[in-house]
Amino acid sequence: MTPDLLDGEGYSGPAQVVVDDAEVEVTVDLRGRFEPLDGTFHWYGRVDPTSSGILAETVRSGCEVRVLTTYGEAGGRLSDRDPWGRFRLAGQGRPPFPS
Repeated sequence: MTPDLLDGEGYSGPAQVVVDDAEVEVTVDLRGRFEPLDGTFHWYGRVDPTSSGILAETVRSGCEVRVLTTYGEAGGRLSDRDPWGRFRLAGQGRPPFPS
């Protein structure tokens, strides 16, 4: 899959999720926005369901991860899988894509 920058508002494409010493290749769909109330950039998104199954074997919901794309890396947190099997992923500060 070719990475796709979404008009400076997000990223959709391949990524790696790193937790401890494990690195898992995934596909992500990420977005972000600056929140003026707290003065922080918030980024968020989902891990593709075909990648989520592999990821579920390696990590647990709620763990801290590093997300790497061709544009950068950032710390984030995985949360529960949604009804479609996608892990939710979120972070604050500089995102792993141009913003």
